[in-house]
Order: sequence, then C-alpha cells, then structure tokens
Amino acid sequence: MKLWKKNGPQMVATSGDGADSKRKDSKPNAGRQQRKTISLRSLPLEAHWHVLELQKKKKPTFASKMSFRSLHKSPTKIAKSDTFRTIFQGVRDPEELKQVQSLRDLLASTGQLPEKHDDYHTLLRFLRMRDFDLAKASTMFVNMLKWREDNKVDVIAREFEFEEYDAVQRCYPRGYHGVDNVGRPLYIERIGSIDFDTLLTVTTVDRFVKHHIVEQEKTLNLRYPACSLAAKRHIASITAILDVEGLGVKNFSKPAREIFTEIQKIDSNYYPETLNQLYIINAGPGFKALWKILSAFLEPRTLSKVQVLGTSFISKLSEAVDLSNIPEFFGGKCKCVEYGGCLRKDKGPWTDPEIKSKLLEVFYKAQNLGDEPTDENIFKELSKSQVTSDGRPLSNSLATTPKTKNYIGIDSLEQYMGTASVAKHLAQKISELEEWLVGTNEILQTLFTKQHQLADNIEELKNLTEQQLRVSDA
Repeated sequence: MKLWKKNGPQMVATSGDGADSKRKDSKPNAGRQQRKTISLRSLPLEAHWHVLELQKKKKPTFASKMSFRSLHKSPTKIAKSDTFRTIFQGVRDPEELKQVQSLRDLLASTGQLPEKHDDYHTLLRFLRMRDFDLAKASTMFVNMLKWREDNKVDVIAREFEFEEYDAVQRCYPRGYHGVDNVGRPLYIERIGSIDFDTLLTVTTVDRFVKHHIVEQEKTLNLRYPACSLAAKRHIASITAILDVEGLGVKNFSKPAREIFTEIQKIDSNYYPETLNQLYIINAGPGFKALWKILSAFLEPRTLSKVQVLGTSFISKLSEAVDLSNIPEFFGGKCKCVEYGGCLRKDKGPWTDPEIKSKLLEVFYKAQNLGDEPTDENIFKELSKSQVTSDGRPLSNSLATTPKTKNYIGIDSLEQYMGTASVAKHLAQKISELEEWLVGTNEILQTLFTKQHQLADNIEELKNLTEQQLRVSDA
C-alpha cells in the first residue's frame, strides 16, 4: 500500500484487488512506540475511555450492532453507578479539567457564560480547537454565542421545517447511517453524486444551511446521548465517509462552493471538534488534483483527521465500521429495504424506541435521585422540549412551547423529553395530592371519632333529660 501526504491528510492508494500491503516507510515497532508517546489532546473527546481500554488490552466491543440487550442494570442502579457517570461524563483528564475551569472562570468574569452553555464538553471542544489557548478559545466561544443570537439558531432548531427533505436526498444523498465500531454516529455523504442543478430547484442555499444547523443540534442533544447509552461509553464525536466517485470540477460550481464554505464555517467555528475521522473513498487517479480544491474548504485540524482511500477501500473501512452498517453499494451488508434504500432514512440508536425510552427513564431516574447524570447541563438540555441553548427553549412546558415534527422528527427523543418535563411536574403534583389525601384521611378519621363521641354525648343527654322529666312528674 503506497502512502503519500498532501496538505495534511494521509492519502492511501490501494491496489486494484483490494489487498493491503504494509507501509514501505513503516518500521516493525513504529506503532508500538507511537502508542507510548501519543497525546490525549490529539485524540477525540471520548478518547480517554478508549485509551483505558487499550491499556487494559481488552478486545474492542462492536457497538455497531446497536444491540441494547447488554444494558441489564435498572435505571436506578445505573444512575448510582460509576459506569453511568463514565458513560455520560467520560473519564476526564485532570489537566484538561484545570483548563476547562480556567476558561469557565474567564468567561464568567466577563458575564459571557450563559448557564445553558456552561457545559464541560462544550468548553473542552473550544479549547481543543484552539490548542488550549485560553484567550483564543474564549474569543471563539463568545463568537459562537453571538452567531447563535444573530442567526436565531434556537428559533431555527425549534421552528424550521424542511419539507423538501426527500427531494433533496434524491439529488444530494447524505445522512446518518448507524454507528462505527466504537459506537459513534456514522455520517455518509456521496458528494460525487450531487446534482446541484436539481438541488437548487427543490431548495435554496439558505434553507439547506438551516437544515444542516438542525442536524448539528440533533447530533449534540440526541445522537450523542443515545449512542453513549447504547455503547455504554461516552460518545462525543462522529465518524464520516465521503464518497467522491464521480466528483469533478463541475461539482465545485459557485452555488456548490457557497454551500461547502458556509457549512464548513459553521462546523469549524460553532460546532468544533465533533469529527473523529473522515474517510474519503473511491478516490481515483484524478483525485489528487481535485484534492487541492476540496482541501481549501477544510480547517487544518480537520485535515489531520482525513484518510483518503482508493477504490478498493472496504478492507480498510471495515476496520472502523462493521459491515452491517456499511451500505451494500459500498460493499457492506446493509440494504435498508424497509426504508427504500440506505440514506433514505435517519438510522441509529437515536431512532430505536427501546433506547429512547430507556434514555428518558435513565435521565429521569437520575434527576429524581439528585445525581448528576452527565457533565453540568445535559439533562437540562434533553429534558427541554424546545430550543433555548444548544437547540432548546427556556420553557419546559408543552402547553407553552409548540412542537414541530421536523425539529428532530415526529418520534424524536425531544418529544419524549418534553413529555418527561410534564410528567415530572404531574408526578410532583400527584405526590402532593397523595400527601394531602393521607392528611385528609387522618382528619376524616378524627371527625368520625368525634362524631361517635358526639352521638354518645347526645344519647347521654337524652337519658339525663328523661330522668329529669320522670323526677318532675313524680
């Protein structure tokens, strides 16, 4: 297998028969030596968990089957266990904890840390994106807040309806399709199959970008928690596959460049460090020239996470993604017959009714126990039915916050979480009524006793009266 590097990413040219050979420039013990010196800061946000697994030398678990049977503990036990905290909080590095607290203090000192954004993993993402430079991370975070306010991101996430979704999918096939072998959401985009002429007849650049924002909000607030619970480990990034088969200069028209530039700007500046690995597949002989154009849309840190594969990629790709989650048209085993084909339906743990129900139950139980199920704010974010921050509103009431089916989907967890808010309120009221009922029963019991006593007294008075009458007559 021949390697070459250009503008940051690792380019892998695979042989025609798909047989991967060893790297020519690799030494026998190079991988072992690298693992000893690798820095956690160069790994994904959830890497601490995986590093611990490597240190224990355990065989990696394949979360890509999306089985939920392994979650045997009751919600109460999970909420009180170290496993629960690790799943939703992650194993935190002491040095990073200090850096996050420093950023938190810096933002709070200037009144630029709203409670709804005061989240450990959010702050850590901005620090990592700016190489732990506090001043730069602080500026980036403040810019994010301003962008959300100026562009009414909360309103978009709450109210935007993308009715043209099916039509767009036909000319721009992309979407989330299961998970990788660690349990991260798997995103697939067939950029070489985009028909931009048709795309711009069924939607606009502005509407497409708004839909992208809604999807980012969904990933942060629904996909990550659902995947974390399904995989029983902290998940905070995605794995992506970019299919460039058929990609040419025609794909970089002015509207295309406008879309690519705006989406990359949003992802890098306002949703940083959410990409674990990007696999570019079906890269033919002419891709090297096209890469110069494509790489211009990517940030340096994103470039470092790119691996470009040739046309015989399935062997390498299956190391990261189980074949059951790789579409058949890529050489995998998934057909999604029930949805009319892969990429025609959002698919993953976040759409599994059992996982959504369990996630709701777990967070609700944890909240009642007074535990902190995740970092500082995740339960609040999930339990709100609509947007305030990170895609949710300040109000928890379904009566005051109208829901729209397109925010995440008619069967989305946010719908469940909105119901949970009402259910919790009702549960409190029921508890109060039960207490009142007990008190009322005690009062009634006392009244019954007094009633009997009064009846006895009345009877005694009657007897005394009769006796007095008889004495008078005599």
